[in-house]
Amino acid sequence: MSKYEKTCLIRGDGGRAIRGILDRIGDKWTLLVVATLDGPPLRFTELQRRIPGISQRMLTRTVRNLERDGLVSRTVYAEVPPRVEYELTGTGRTLIAPAVALAEWAVDHNPDIEEHQATYDSDQD
Repeated sequence: MSKYEKTCLIRGDGGRAIRGILDRIGDKWTLLVVATLDGPPLRFTELQRRIPGISQRMLTRTVRNLERDGLVSRTVYAEVPPRVEYELTGTGRTLIAPAVALAEWAVDHNPDIEEHQATYDSDQD
């Protein structure tokens, strides 16, 4: 039995619910977009400028998925040319703390993980 009573949340429904969420937030760009939107609303071009390496297509796909999930809102202003801004919703903002905790864990444990990977890889040769 796990010492963490909430691990049943991970195993519940065969992991279907958590897999869906982890598929979304665990992709290459989602957490970068969410972290970048942690502040005032941003226009698409400014958002893209602040995320090095993301293509227009991937940013479009990512913000659309986040909008569909209710984590990002998109506001279109009736101007010429049209102005579109993106910002985190209330639900989207609740993702910041767990994402930061995960990032801190990764930074803290990355040297140990890299050491284990190197040892494992050298043992495989």
